[in-house]
Amino acid sequence: MDKISGPKSAVQYLYPPIEPFDRRMLDVGDGHEVYVEQSGNADGIPVVVLHGGPGGGCSPAMRRYFDPAIYRIILFDQRGCGRSRPHASVEANTTWHLVDDIELIRTTFGIERWAVFGGSWGATLALIYGITHPTRCLHLVLRGVFTMTRAELDWFYGGGAGMFWPETWARFEGLIPEDERGDMIAAYHKRLFSGDHHTEVLHAKAWSGWENALATVRSTGAGGDSPAEYARAFARLENHYFINGGFLAHDGWIMDNVESLRHVPGTIVQGRFDMICPPVTAHALSNAWHGCRLHMIPVAGHALSEPGISAELIRVMDGLRARLHR
Repeated sequence: MDKISGPKSAVQYLYPPIEPFDRRMLDVGDGHEVYVEQSGNADGIPVVVLHGGPGGGCSPAMRRYFDPAIYRIILFDQRGCGRSRPHASVEANTTWHLVDDIELIRTTFGIERWAVFGGSWGATLALIYGITHPTRCLHLVLRGVFTMTRAELDWFYGGGAGMFWPETWARFEGLIPEDERGDMIAAYHKRLFSGDHHTEVLHAKAWSGWENALATVRSTGAGGDSPAEYARAFARLENHYFINGGFLAHDGWIMDNVESLRHVPGTIVQGRFDMICPPVTAHALSNAWHGCRLHMIPVAGHALSEPGISAELIRVMDGLRARLHR
């Protein structure tokens, strides 16, 4: 999840707001167009930002983690979400389509190599892209690591996180009949793709609310009320990816292929109290990936906007300026 929300104190760590110098809709094939924007220094170090979800969409605040005098900042809405079209569509929408879209953006903009910055699902996608195209990556900067394994999905949708948030979990599972609660992803899939708009929105808001409620370390457990169409796109896309195991060849695919990143440096910024993507995964990845450094933030959860996470990500990107080359 990369929705920018949380304590206003996080804003003090961000660079001032900037406007893109280039916005466009890019035809990526299969009937999809994705929204892409560039901001910052057109001749600077290129960095592509991969938002979370899947289905979260990018936000103007995501531009503000990079010195605009130094970086050429590229954001895009992945297939089916944000300003990309068709909205909430899962047709021709898999991890491998997204990897191809990232490459199309790179070649369209004439970029040879770039830094890749992503959190949560964005970190998953960054790892898969890096494993598939390691020679195109200057550095991977990841936040809230998620490797799309059955164990991680079971933690969040099988009651693990619910043991810490029983009242919030009760709301989430309360919409599902008891005899279907053994597989919450499948149960919600049935309703998110029911064909009845009211049913889809009702369950989409519950799906999104469960994740939003656990995003920050100081959460009260209230998930908020996302706009209907945002929630529907977010929930449908996320559920579509999760029920298909991220479209990876087998469970544990990322860790099994991490050796492909042996020549790609990486940095992980991880909240110690991340309830959505527990730090055990980031720790295991950093141990398996030569050249990766793990920064554990003591009092932080999952959200990009957590003050400690924001501050550390900006410190990391500022520190990389002298070491990244086009």
